[in-house]
Amino acid sequence: MLVYGRSKYILALLVLLLSALYSLPNLYPQDPSVQVTANRGSQVDQAFRQRVEDMLKTAGIAPKQVELQKGGELLVRLVTPDAQIKAADVLRQAIGNNYVVALNLASTVPDWLRAIGARPMLLGLDLQGGVHFLMQVDQKAALEKRFESYAEDIRVLLRENRVLYEAVERRPDNSIVVTLAPKVDPGTAQGLIAKNLPNLSNDLVGNTIVVRVPDAELQRITTDAIEQNVGTLRNRINELGVAEPVIQRQGTDRVVVELPGVQDTAQAKRILGATATLEYRGVVEGNAYDAVASGNVPPEARVFYRKELGPDGKPVPVLLNKRVIASGDQLVGATSGYDSQSGTPMVSVTLNGVGGQRMFDFTSQNVGKPMAVVYIERIPEVTKVDGKEVRTTRTSEQVISVATIQGVFGKQFQTTGLESPKEAADLALLLRAGALAAPMDFVEERIVGPSLGAENIQRGMEAVGYSFLFALVFFLFYYRMFGVITCVALLLNLLIVLAILSVMGATMTLPGLAGIALTVGMSVDANVLINERIREDLRLGLPPLSAISEGYKRATGTIVDANMTTILAGVALFAFGTGPVKGFAVTLIVGIVTSMYTAVSVSRGIAALIYGRRRKLQSISI
Repeated sequence: MLVYGRSKYILALLVLLLSALYSLPNLYPQDPSVQVTANRGSQVDQAFRQRVEDMLKTAGIAPKQVELQKGGELLVRLVTPDAQIKAADVLRQAIGNNYVVALNLASTVPDWLRAIGARPMLLGLDLQGGVHFLMQVDQKAALEKRFESYAEDIRVLLRENRVLYEAVERRPDNSIVVTLAPKVDPGTAQGLIAKNLPNLSNDLVGNTIVVRVPDAELQRITTDAIEQNVGTLRNRINELGVAEPVIQRQGTDRVVVELPGVQDTAQAKRILGATATLEYRGVVEGNAYDAVASGNVPPEARVFYRKELGPDGKPVPVLLNKRVIASGDQLVGATSGYDSQSGTPMVSVTLNGVGGQRMFDFTSQNVGKPMAVVYIERIPEVTKVDGKEVRTTRTSEQVISVATIQGVFGKQFQTTGLESPKEAADLALLLRAGALAAPMDFVEERIVGPSLGAENIQRGMEAVGYSFLFALVFFLFYYRMFGVITCVALLLNLLIVLAILSVMGATMTLPGLAGIALTVGMSVDANVLINERIREDLRLGLPPLSAISEGYKRATGTIVDANMTTILAGVALFAFGTGPVKGFAVTLIVGIVTSMYTAVSVSRGIAALIYGRRRKLQSISI
């Protein structure tokens, strides 16, 4: 009567083996390390690796290992955190601004485990700590960007209303001077500006209009820039898949970012601080070489340079229209891939309504003419002046593609001309996350310890351990042989929970540990129901085998009903909670589902294995 199918035994054995396999990476510690990644145009190769080894040797630092990874990164593994910080300082000073140097905790999980997708469970800032970045917003660049936007808005406004003008220029005193053409009524232009840009003040001086930005508006611009950057950083971190990050504003122009369990901190640092974006511009007819040599650039044009070098080994100039057709600010979607015709990396772009309409209007009027794609990147640099570090930002503008418009298109199209699939993927990520309102520089970077402190973490671990130990001791003394069965089921339950959380890439925090402790209690509750049902049937005079079978059968429905209500509560916590509450909900849901399987199915299989073949069983140890 106590029957447990062979297929169920096979399933239980398979679950046990897979759980043990995917829990195994959690036994491997992490190495403190320094990761070096090349910026656009630089290269990490064997020669660079040898150069880094020589730098470390000269500084008296003995690395554990220096690895040249497949993604074009260099990973320097070190023995202690002190050596890690010292090595990072040495490399930053020696290799300059062409490389990103980031602190990292490198995995030591064997390649064969990584090949099957096994990875260690991530720990949150409260348990493990993580990487701390202090970033400073370049407020001057934010103002310059906004003034350029105001100037372009004025140009478009005057053109659309057929008001002729000679120049719209920004002055160093935070003003924009609009020089109108002769015989133009300045009052008309002044009225248009006042109506469409009411937050700006303007004064009429002869044939020119001086547009000024009030101090309150300047303050709002810088405040909005910081707020927008915080939102953009949050989007970028979400794209990186980092769980439980800390992103908060500090002071008037700084942002603190703390990332737990990041495996590729160099990529995180590169993505967080990058201001790469795209601009689409029309090509102006004319000889760019002559314009550069003579200085006679057409008034509607600007000189840009292509990323490819010409026959003379110098960048190739190209004349592009000052007016931007569409920019990264107008993108609503971007995915990386390969061009179906050329097989080169590309980014598939989707514009918003305004950008799509402008692109449609331009391509409708310029079929058969060339259009250029400009890759813009603002690169922070650190130079020493009189022994002090001075932080500046260099803007790199390269024409990555010039193509003839073959037909009319609007919102959706492809951008090619990128150097590598990684560059295409990073650019797509940046475009999806949104542009930074102003460049940001890394003022400080360090590895931070657990926020709860070693003593609190130790107490949390002990609480989980003691809750499990108390349950085992109670069952061993109170239910005897069935106590042993319950203990085995509990051990398997914890193993399955650890494996599932590792595969999910969940971040374990102290509330998550509380969730695991609670699932141990829920699993114990299920086994108490089963064992008490068996005892009750034995007191009613049922044979031992019948009592075991009926006990499991009658308790299963009650266990499922009780646990389903708790699962629904966990789903609500996950749906409406944030941060640690979500971590608690995830471990709670996973733990309850696995505890139902181990308490009802696995423990019955063990009981059947012990008692099922004994036909004349007179008593059981319970």
